[in-house]
Amino acid sequence: MIKGIGVDITEIARVKEMMENHDQFIDRILTPAEKKQCEAFADKRKVEYLAARFSAKESFSKAYGTGIGKEVSFQDLSVIDNELGKPIVTTDKVTSPVHISISHTEDLVFTQIIIEE
Repeated sequence: MIKGIGVDITEIARVKEMMENHDQFIDRILTPAEKKQCEAFADKRKVEYLAARFSAKESFSKAYGTGIGKEVSFQDLSVIDNELGKPIVTTDKVTSPVHISISHTEDLVFTQIIIEE
């Protein structure tokens, strides 16, 4: 049974601008594990990774039913790619399975989260 579904579309250029203009932006969005994974990427891929995590966390908060900032913060979940590149969500907010899909174009990142009940 599905508890919630959340989707988000994020402009990569907007995330790049935030990253360049706000020193704490990366630390605010990424968990330490995500930050470690992100640091292994070159510039363009690093921005795509950050935009995808931003979008995924927005999607999760929508599926959770509260939005970011009410009961869910950016630090409440981590989205780490496994050795095959599949993103895996870990969080203490739910004990049920969380499914994620991430896709992007040159300009946009799209994410979808499904939280099982």
